[in-house]
Amino acid sequence: MLDGLGFKAAQQSWDLPQPGSNRGYAPEQLIEQMIVSIRCGAARFVHADITRLDCTLIRLCGWSKAAGHKSIVRLFQRFDQASATRVQMSSYPWLFSKLGLGPVTLDVDSSVLTRWGSQIEGGAKGYNPKNRMRWPF
Repeated sequence: MLDGLGFKAAQQSWDLPQPGSNRGYAPEQLIEQMIVSIRCGAARFVHADITRLDCTLIRLCGWSKAAGHKSIVRLFQRFDQASATRVQMSSYPWLFSKLGLGPVTLDVDSSVLTRWGSQIEGGAKGYNPKNRMRWPF
């Protein structure tokens, strides 16, 4: 699926944070490995070792070896606000061009629904200009 989308080539233009040492894994491989791990059922970073221990999967993806979950965590820790914004601004146009969506409108509703008594399940105290300190949902 990733090969069909041209994912590896697209990542090269995203200006991802590079590893601090020459022994580090390429950020493109770490992101691809995380995506493959999620597709294999990983729900936490430590579950990314699923792909590290599967020799067949490593060969299929074309990696010389797979990184441990801590390498993936370190990649995400290298992102700061500026680099995250830069990568986001270059990756989103690629992603939405692959999805083939037309213009999208996001409509946000800011109405406040006040609840009392037994109706407060799922509600939380928050900003409510009419009834201060009441459950707004």
